[in-house]
Parts: sequence; C-alpha cells; structure tokens
Amino acid sequence: MAEFARANLATLKKTASYYLVHITVAALVAYAVTGNLVMAFTLSLLEPTVQAFAFFFHEKAWQRWNARRTAREAGTPALLV
Repeated sequence: MAEFARANLATLKKTASYYLVHITVAALVAYAVTGNLVMAFTLSLLEPTVQAFAFFFHEKAWQRWNARRTAREAGTPALLV
C-alpha cells in the first residue's frame, strides 16, 4: 500500500484537495437547501466521498490516455501506466 501511495502521491494530493473543496461547497449548498445542519453534513460527506474515488480513477485514466498518445506520436510502443 505504501508503494501505491508513493507512486500516486501527486494524484492522491490533488484528490484530497478536491475532496476538501467539494465537501465545503456541498455542505454550504445542502444547508442552504435543507436548513438542516445534520442533513447538510450527511449529504456533504456522502456525495463528495464517492466523487473523490471517481476523480482518482478518472485522473488515472487520463494519465494512461496521455501516455499512450505521447507514445503513439513518438512512434514507440505504449506501456501500461
């Protein structure tokens, strides 16, 4: 697990940053809509948590796509990233 974290440190940091911003925005929106603090915190933790996982894998897919495109343009075989 530590090797995975080191290999993906930049993406994990970006994901964590995105997660904190998303929770803050979601909490404010949920509270504005519901007027209920407990419901706002519940919603603000649930949806961004799912989104954070989706973002991580989305970012990895883009990295793989870019690596393959770069390799194709350079005329070299693409390695799985």
